[in-house]
Amino acid sequence: MTTQTLPLPDGALLDEAAVHSLFLDARTVQSFTSQEVTDAQVAAAYDLARWAPTAMNTSPLRVALVRSGAARERLVQHMAPGNRDRVLAAPLALVLAADPAFHRYGATLVPHAPDFEASFEPQVEARERMSRDNAWLQAGYLLLALRGVGLGVGAMGGMDAAGVDADLFADQGWRTLLVLTVGHPEGEGTTRPRAPRLTFEQASTTL
Repeated sequence: MTTQTLPLPDGALLDEAAVHSLFLDARTVQSFTSQEVTDAQVAAAYDLARWAPTAMNTSPLRVALVRSGAARERLVQHMAPGNRDRVLAAPLALVLAADPAFHRYGATLVPHAPDFEASFEPQVEARERMSRDNAWLQAGYLLLALRGVGLGVGAMGGMDAAGVDADLFADQGWRTLLVLTVGHPEGEGTTRPRAPRLTFEQASTTL
């Protein structure tokens, strides 16, 4: 646990406990207890994350909950060697993907633009780009939302993403971005010391 204090500005909407839980104390979890992660918990996190903004409300993030032994083994075959045991040991693995066919939900997501689906149908490259950009944005929202509902998360990108697409998403046409291992942390969830981060002054400029 960090002893860092956060000088919250006037008008901040998060209290200090929430800030510590979401940002300052939260870690990338590598060790989980055997406690189950329910669909309801994941759905609660998604129901928070889905309200955060995406370009034109496209909302292209798709989530596959990988539970069964057979499905988990299929996923593991496409993971980098260093990530395979982590995926097998976690109570739940989530594959986060981008849906290039997001435009087909236009009537639901963009009801004020009745030509949305038809106009995007021929724009294959634009849809691929928009879906990846905005699904990555939503992945960050979802990771924080999972923490917010009391779960620990480990994120990994070391995999053959095209292999996952062909094996798990051939029918949907989704494009894999990353895998999250999800559960209840065992202790602090990791034995690694927390790595430093860049300060605001190091990471910003004023134009």
